[in-house]
Amino acid sequence: MNYSVINFKEKLAKFSDHWSPKIIAKMNNYHFKLVKFQGEFIWHKHTGTDETFIVLDGEMAIEFRERKITLKSGEMFVVPKNVEHRPITNKECKILLIEPSGTINTGEIEDELTTEKEVWI
Repeated sequence: MNYSVINFKEKLAKFSDHWSPKIIAKMNNYHFKLVKFQGEFIWHKHTGTDETFIVLDGEMAIEFRERKITLKSGEMFVVPKNVEHRPITNKECKILLIEPSGTINTGEIEDELTTEKEVWI
């Protein structure tokens, strides 16, 4: 068993790329991923799973076809499966994502932002 504490600030300092989730822990069949957002992501959905966004630092919005929500540091939102959405930020935002292992960041859409390879930091 690993008794190491995971420090978000230390892990976030290890990368600078945007929209590229990095795995920091696994619980059962779920990954905890850190990611930095800036600008607009693509419209997508995850047909088999919900997706949890926890804002660690900054502010972001999640657009849906019929509305938009805003999340600030210390807030979270769960996007239900099969719901098309698009994350957006004006400034860099640091996020903790929780989703099943193997979840592709762009859902079923193949795009230049798709990161199929699971990267641990």
